[in-house]
Order: sequence, then structure tokens, then C-alpha cells
Amino acid sequence: MGRQPQNSRVLISGASIASPALTFWLERYGFDVTVVEKAPEVRRGGQAVDFKGLTHRTVLEQMGILEDVRQARVTSNGDGIIVNATGRQVATVPAALSGGEIEIARGDLARILYGRTQEACEYVFSDSVTSLTETADGIEVTFERSAPRVFDLVVGADGIHSNVRRLAFGPESEYVKHLGYYALAEIGGEVSCEDLMYNEPGRMAATGGPKAPAFFVFASSPLQYGRDDAEQQKRLLIDAYRGGAWKIPELMEQVRGSEGFYMDSISRVTMNRYASGRVVLLGDSTYGNTLGGFGTGLAVVGAYVLAGELHRAQGDYLAAYARYEAKFRKYASVSQKVNAGNLLAPTSRIGLYMRNKMFSVAALFGGMMKLMDRFATDIKLDDYASEG
Repeated sequence: MGRQPQNSRVLISGASIASPALTFWLERYGFDVTVVEKAPEVRRGGQAVDFKGLTHRTVLEQMGILEDVRQARVTSNGDGIIVNATGRQVATVPAALSGGEIEIARGDLARILYGRTQEACEYVFSDSVTSLTETADGIEVTFERSAPRVFDLVVGADGIHSNVRRLAFGPESEYVKHLGYYALAEIGGEVSCEDLMYNEPGRMAATGGPKAPAFFVFASSPLQYGRDDAEQQKRLLIDAYRGGAWKIPELMEQVRGSEGFYMDSISRVTMNRYASGRVVLLGDSTYGNTLGGFGTGLAVVGAYVLAGELHRAQGDYLAAYARYEAKFRKYASVSQKVNAGNLLAPTSRIGLYMRNKMFSVAALFGGMMKLMDRFATDIKLDDYASEG
């Protein structure tokens, strides 16, 4: 579209949601995109993610994937049921709280986005960035496996534990705050056809909902473990749920043999700037909040804005990065407002009682939903595609 922009050689680290969304737009605007991903392929499976409101729908529609997303959407079983140790219902979780207007498995969304971009750019799997050296003419990038290359711009779209952010901005500890909980989704086996949630102070186990076949949240101070060591993570989870009632012993047995297993902290990313020289951050690496409910929408809308500003500036990255941050920071601030762990696994019995009472107050819940919708639409989208 239009003339070739300056600084058109772009490397994006990560291949989940933000990265292929950005790739889609950059390719349309004439940029030459390479995506590097440490995994051997686009991640399959994963819990359900959601889109809310007109802003999200508008971007999906302009990408031409709204109907694909709708067709792949997951269906909710209705309101969730909170039970006690004997399985008796004690409260209800309104369906709208756990999901948005359109819910889709993360892996299905990633597959759709990858399918729209795999022919338009270069995907390099099973590799990652090891160093970034900025020069007057670009960024010299080294990789674990590939030969060194020079790019004009580098985008870190590689999640809360961003490798690019660490290399360009500094240690993770300076930008990522642990919020006192850990979460795990996805274990195999037949767990439940109902959407059930069980709590004990500081820990939650849920089965059968749209987010994942089984889902756990537990309170904990920071734990030391290998992020790629599933067996160590399993041991930590089993220890955290030792002595639990309801179906917890049965679920822990399923955990031992499960393959789809990944545990992570509930954490929040806070950045005082989105860019450093030729490097810019996008998605969870910049404004992530585990289970915050807005991450996927922020990634897709953020990709639209960042690519649009680079197109508008014709590759003048300093101007584009500044406008991207100025336009997006207020919208992304919703990610700073939530600690899902406090809602899902209160650490005291009185906290659990108050949480359950809140779910039961329909009027209050309706107000919360209107507020969430307002957060999701609180940005004006420019029509970048019509600009030259």
C-alpha cells in the first residue's frame, strides 16, 4: 500500500496474538517482517480469551477475521456454579463475568492470525534473540541458532516474561510485579460437563468452564521454578493443593499424567515508556496483567495502532513510537486496575463470603459489566489504511 516506508525491516519476537496481528498490518503497509518464536510452532490449545465491544469488533472486521473468530468461538455452559466441599451449590458466577462478547480458544485465535500472515512474512521457529546492538543504521541482532542479522526496528511481543524487554530495558524485576497468586490451566481427562468452582481460603479449583477443562488459582509468595519444567510445576501445584477437599485429590491425580500443563504467576507489567531507541514493546510485554480480562483485546488493538502510526510516519520510528504510546497508554491503563487472584481465590473465609455475596447482587454485577464495556471501547481508532 503506497510507497515503501523507511526503516521497513522489522523483527518481531513472539508469535502468539500481538505479533501476527501486528504482522498483518505491517505487511499491508509495505514493511518487511520477520517473526522469531522460541517454540517449535504456533502454540495450540490454551484457555479461552475474549473480545468485548465495538472497538474490538471493528479491528477484527477490518482484518477480515471477525467471522472466522465467531465461527471458532467457544460456547459457555451458562452461569458458573460455586460449590462447597460436598458439592452443594452456594453461589453463582454470572456467565458474562468470566467471558466477553466473543470467546475463542487462544490456540484457535493464534491459528487464524498465523494463517493470515504465514505467506506474507518470514516465521522462524525454535529460536530466540540473544542480543540487541543498536547502531546508526539499525539493530544488530544475534540469535540462539540463526546467524546474526540487521533490522531497522525490533518489536517485543513476547509476553509478560519478555526476552526483548529484558535485553532492551533491563531486568524483569524492574517491570513485573507478582500479585500474590499463581494460575494454571489445561489438564487432560474428563473432568466435568458443568462449570463448577470450588474454593478454600487462598486456593480455587474449577472444572468444565469455557476457559479450560480444569483451572487452578492459588495464593503464594514468589516461587522459584523453571518456566519450561512442567514436572517441577506439577509438583508445586500438587503441594499447594495438598489436603484439599471436594474433587481436588482426583484432579491432582490427573495433573500427574497431564501433558498440556503450564503454570505462571499472576503478575502485572508496568512500563514507564514503551520504546527504547529502535525497540518498542507491544501486548503483554508492555501492559500485561495475568487473567485481567483485557489482554487479548489490548494486543489486537495495540497492534492496529502501532502499525498505523508507523505507516503514518512512513517509518519515522521515533515519531511513530511516541504517538503510539501517547494514544494507547490511557486505554491500556485498564490492565493496571485488576488482581484476578483476589476475586478467584480470596485468602480468608470472610473474603470468600463477601465475593459470593457480590456475585449474587445482580444490580451490582450489571454495573460492573457496563464499566468493563466502557474500558474496552475507550479509544478513538484512526483510519490509518486510508492514509496514502
